[in-house]
Amino acid sequence: MDTHLLDPQFPRANEYHPQWLIANASGGANSLWLAEWLSQALELRPGLRILDLGCGRAASSVFLHREFGVQVWAADLWFSAAENLERIRDAGADDGVYPIQTDARALPFATGFFDAIVSIDSYPYYGTDELYLGYLARFVKPDGVIGIAGSGLMQEFADHVPTHLQPWWEPGLSCLHSAGWWRRHWERSGVLAVDLADSLPGGWQRWLQWLEAVAPHNHLEMDALKADQGRYLGYIRAIGRRRPEVPLPDPLASGAVPANYVSQPLLRSPRQSPGTSA
Repeated sequence: MDTHLLDPQFPRANEYHPQWLIANASGGANSLWLAEWLSQALELRPGLRILDLGCGRAASSVFLHREFGVQVWAADLWFSAAENLERIRDAGADDGVYPIQTDARALPFATGFFDAIVSIDSYPYYGTDELYLGYLARFVKPDGVIGIAGSGLMQEFADHVPTHLQPWWEPGLSCLHSAGWWRRHWERSGVLAVDLADSLPGGWQRWLQWLEAVAPHNHLEMDALKADQGRYLGYIRAIGRRRPEVPLPDPLASGAVPANYVSQPLLRSPRQSPGTSA
């Protein structure tokens, strides 16, 4: 048996072939490890409707459907739905995984459609927006779950990027935050009751192990992880439930703004056009 990418903490993910995992990589994390870690704190059962937001090449979507029998809408902006459908069919999961190419800020779903929304190593790239959670939560049922897992910080930087991380760090990485930061961010919105926010023990080592498998020439990132030794870098997760008592109206359907254009007089009173004489 190929022992590559086996981990005793993730017995479900261990069943999947490493070549399939690597071929379907879409980021700096093993999406199956993170999906299994997140699922350990969720109540998933057959028939639930799940949005896998920012699913990449849909490996996590296939995993969730095969392991728990849930129906998964695999949504991603950068990877085409047609290509993901090929992967889903090859995995024998097209009876319960539905790919869609869409922006996380323009989701084409009905209010309250999903039982749960999960996001694997994707949410920080759009979810730090103060208004985003209120938008996203409209798509999950009251008391429904939103759960995220992915790269993050073990602790926030005091005032600047630590010296040993500066060669690798770039401005876009400022979206990475600690589990405690996500708890405060979500709780302050009032939209979710946060059930859990924590970090994966030894997460930096799994991050490094994955990079060695999928991007062995990415020495800059791997050197940063080795120098850091888990002081700042690792994997975090957070899970919250939509508070049913908090209203989340659609701003375009609130009645405050007319939905349709109706022609109205432009000026209070007629006047001559420029260049004409009195």
